Formats: sequence, structure tokens, C-alpha cells
Amino acid sequence: MDTTPGFASHADADSALAHVQAIYRGSIDLLHHALRRWLAGDEPAAPVRACYPRVRLRSASGAHADSRLAYGFVSRPGVFEATLTRPDLFADYYREQFALLLRNQGVPLEVGVSDTPIALPFSFADDDQFDGGLDGARRARLRQLFDVPDLSCMDDGIANGTFEPQPGQPRPLALFTAPRVDYSLHRLRHYSGCAAEHFQNFVLFTNYGFYIDEFLRHARALMATPQSGDDDYVALVEPGNVVTRRVGCGAEPGDAAGAPPPRQPQMPAYHLLRRDRGGITLVNIGVGPANAKTITDHVAVLRPHAWLMLGHCAGLRNTQQLGDYVLAHGYVREDHVLDEDLPPWVPIPPLAEVQVAIQQAVAEITQLQGYELKRVMRTGTVASTDNRNWELLPFHGALSTPERRFSQSRAIALDMESATIAANGFRLRVPYGTLLCVSDKPLHGEIKLPGMADRFYRERVEQHLRIGIRALEILRGQRMEELHSRKLRSFDEVAFQ
Repeated sequence: MDTTPGFASHADADSALAHVQAIYRGSIDLLHHALRRWLAGDEPAAPVRACYPRVRLRSASGAHADSRLAYGFVSRPGVFEATLTRPDLFADYYREQFALLLRNQGVPLEVGVSDTPIALPFSFADDDQFDGGLDGARRARLRQLFDVPDLSCMDDGIANGTFEPQPGQPRPLALFTAPRVDYSLHRLRHYSGCAAEHFQNFVLFTNYGFYIDEFLRHARALMATPQSGDDDYVALVEPGNVVTRRVGCGAEPGDAAGAPPPRQPQMPAYHLLRRDRGGITLVNIGVGPANAKTITDHVAVLRPHAWLMLGHCAGLRNTQQLGDYVLAHGYVREDHVLDEDLPPWVPIPPLAEVQVAIQQAVAEITQLQGYELKRVMRTGTVASTDNRNWELLPFHGALSTPERRFSQSRAIALDMESATIAANGFRLRVPYGTLLCVSDKPLHGEIKLPGMADRFYRERVEQHLRIGIRALEILRGQRMEELHSRKLRSFDEVAFQ
């Protein structure tokens, strides 16, 4: 097979990764060198442009050896490409994807320079204010000399299944282009207060700060004890990249650079780190489906292995008690925030591996089994709404009321975020699950009042969080190719996980 001019052929994943890293470093060095010279008064003769590396696969066959595979192969003959960024951050991920393609397709990978420019702001770390001291005229000139972010390169057409290549254009290898990934890496810092490097492959989302308090109490106690057995969490990272290393784990370069932020970020993130990035990240997304979509849009570019929603909900059945758990196996999507990306008629299936892990975790933590477990946990449909005051809508008599819709859908609980997080997991191919805790029963006269809420929080938050952590640890022990189920893949799927 002839290699495309300007590309080098690689039959080894490490070799391909090294080439990607060299191209990326060269592009960043070119941009930064030109910028330093311009800031020193040396005007370049022409605009400065550096481009992302890209990987290309040319396959004469879409056949693959194992029909059980969910990813790591192409589904048709043709030419496939992906632009790549931050090979320092994604080194292990890229190496794995390259190795799978080499093994499953039996053809070499080609690596070369793309024609997609790196926007100058994306070439700097989150906190580097390279243009902060420039006046308006100099800032305008900077935009003329260097590329700036281009939204036309960042849409989610590939993930949404709406992308159609032009005649002769290669098909995509990955869900996200390099500019889209870079955009989200910078957005993560903005919303969470933490660098993307600290995010772990197993993520918890919550809608209450009480869970953050409990997570920090648990994590700090862990950091004060030496490692033992399979317990290999090595650090806690808080907003501002504030690092607390575990007893016996020495400080590492960059630890001292962290500082608590002057104000809390919109969706603060906290991370229990493992050296293989298999630790746990907890994000307080606050209230509402818009926040839930925003943060999951950006976390997804890190290609996590699973995310779970832990939150509070309204119990819709009179047989439920405050503090009971709800394991979602279906969703009524009245949140609307994803309607343009994923039509509401698309079913969001339960993922068996995640469902089993959550149920096992509930059983372990509550020490209940079988019929007794059903006393505190119910499996069923969760409805998510974008109207926090849904209780004030008219009831009884109208053709379509919340009460009637919830009954017809067999919903057992209502919240504002769970369907969004699950649907975006489905859309962006990230395994998902939901375990909620009943905090009120508005249809049955038990509305959330301060005294009732305080008692509920004291009694249930610690246990609920422990269940979520344990569920992710169970999932971490599984084979990742099984967790990333074929149920998450479309007809004409990209090869990268």
C-alpha cells in the first residue's frame, strides 16, 4: 500500500504515537516562537500558521475478526482520518486506539500534518494570559497574524450522526475533531476550576453541595492513611488545582502551583487520583438540565469509562419513603435541552453492566439482599423536567397534566438532570447510570421543607455517596471493552472508543 505524500507509515502503536507527539510539539513550538518574536517587536512577513497532527487509515475491507467488538475497527472500506491534540494528555488513549486498529484492520496507520490550524489560544495552558497586556490595536493585529478558534470545526455532527463527508473526503475515525477537544479542555477549566489533567475515568455528577462535603471528608480521611492492598488512590485535587498527596506519596512537580480560587466555580470538580487515571471525579453540576448538558458535553472529550448521576428526586409513588433509592432503567425526557442533538423519540436503554454494578453496590453498603433490598430501592422510569416548579402546573381535568403523563409513563421519580446525563452519555458513547434518593413526595403532600430536608440529608447523603463510589470501583474492575457496550454504537460508527 502506498503512503500518502507527507505521511509516514507505522505498523506499531508506539511509533505512531511518537510521530504524533513530535508533530504536535513542533507546531506548538512554532507558534510560541513566532509569538515571542512578535511581542518583542519582530513583525512576521506573513500570518503564522501551525496545524494539528492527524492519523489516517486506509482499508480495503470493513471486515473485522470479532463481531463482539464495540470499537477499534472501521465498518466499511475507505479512507478514515482524525485530527489529534494534546498527545501528552491523551497518550495512553491514543496508543490503545492505534493498537486496536493495527490489530483489527491489519493495515498500517499513516501519520502526518493536517490542514486544520491550531488556534493560538488553544496552544497555551488555561492560566497563560499571553494577550492580557495588549491594547486594542495590538490585539486586533494578533488576530490577523495567528489563527483564532473557528466554531465551524467544532460542531457535534459526527457524534450526532448527521455528518456526511463530501465526495473524496475521508470519513472520521473519532467522535471529536482536535479543535472540538481543545475547546472542551479549556471549558472544563472554566466551569470546574480544575485542569483537565486531573479528571479521572470514572465520574460522579451530583446536584447538591452536601455530596461534596461528604466526598471531601471521605477523601481527606483516605489521604491521611497509607496505601494498602488494592486501595491505590494517591491524591485529592480540589478547585484551583489544589493537591493533597496521600501519606507516603511525595510531592510531584506542579503541586505547589495550585491555589484556592477567589470564588467558587460554577460546577466545581473534585478528584480522587489514581496513577492510571482510574480514580473518581465528583462534579457538583447544580440544578437543571442546561448545566447537566454543558458539563457532560465537555467531560465526554476525555473519553471516560463511565459516569453516574447521584442526586435527589421527587418520589411519585405513595409506597415510597423519604430516603428510598431509585435505580433508573428508563427515562422520560421532558428536559428538552438535547432535543436538537438527540430527538426525544430516541430510547435511552439501561446498560446491564452499570445497572448490575449499582445494584451490587447498594446491596453491599446497605447490607440488604433479595426481597429486603426492594424495601429501600426501586427500579423504574425516571422523568426529568426543565420546569423546577412543575408542581404549580394545573392538575386534574386537563387532557395532559404532569400527573397523567407521569402515570402513563410508569415513572417512579422526577428530577431535572438524570435524563440529560444519561441521554448525553448515550449520544457521546459514555456508559451511564442513575441512582437517586427520594427527598420529597409532592404528589402525596410531602413537600421539601427545611426541617425535613435537614434530617434527610443527615441520614442519607453519606450512604448514597458511598454507594456511588463503590459502584464505580466495581465498574473499574470490569473489562473496559465490555463496559463500552455495542448498544452505544451506531450503524456507521467511528473506530475510536
